[in-house]
Amino acid sequence: MTTAMGTTFGAGFHAAPGKAVDASVYDRWTGRWSRLFIPAVLAAAAVGPKCRVLDVSTGTGEAARMALPLVGTEGLVVGADISPEMLRSACAGLYESAFLPVAADGQALPFGDASFDAVVCQLGLQFFPNPARGAGEFRRVLRKGGRVAICVISTPDRAPMWGNLADVLSGFLPELRDILFLSFALHDPNRLEAMLLGAGFGDVRVERTTRGDSFESFAEYWEPIEAGVGSMPQAFLRLTPADRHAVREEVRSRLSRFELNGKLHMSVEMLIGTGRA
Repeated sequence: MTTAMGTTFGAGFHAAPGKAVDASVYDRWTGRWSRLFIPAVLAAAAVGPKCRVLDVSTGTGEAARMALPLVGTEGLVVGADISPEMLRSACAGLYESAFLPVAADGQALPFGDASFDAVVCQLGLQFFPNPARGAGEFRRVLRKGGRVAICVISTPDRAPMWGNLADVLSGFLPELRDILFLSFALHDPNRLEAMLLGAGFGDVRVERTTRGDSFESFAEYWEPIEAGVGSMPQAFLRLTPADRHAVREEVRSRLSRFELNGKLHMSVEMLIGTGRA
């Protein structure tokens, strides 16, 4: 996608088209928070021995990596992602024969009906142009009795490490506001529940879950933003040096309330939606 101001986002928004993804940078920006919720997501999807698991929006493969030892040698984990750059990053870190990477649009999955025992989607559905269509595809490829587990970010104020940056950037790049806030597009638990019910899932539940972590310093928090992996960091890099400095200082000021003895202590709330096919 190319905006009127010339900012180009690749498929899935997180990786610039044609550029390799530095998995270590992505991990420091998103992965360090995402992985805190993956065990709960895999448990909600009832991932276990011999399971055939589809990890939609696999990204750098963090959820797939955690699922592999659960399914064992007789199971299978398929990692699907619309971004070729992200999928290559996942493949670089996953060599197990039970992992199968597939370049695919989550709204039009290239799998037959009832192909999987579990479907998980970790921080991906909110970026779909039509999330409800994606939920319908998740239902279609699940066998009867199989479970889905979807994790999405709550409201910007409950994810301060991302919400503050999105808000400050949107003041400098108002034409990108909708893209900058896509991370929080499914923050309403009622909407997520209705979406799963509408897709034909039963036993639907949406739970709020919070996890905390800390940065050694503001500099540690800020470093991956300068590297441009993720939709917000990509937008940040299109600013002039002077505007980048202004954004940095405004975000630093806003996050100062989380600072204690030089460290930034923050938490993030996410919604985990589950259902049975």
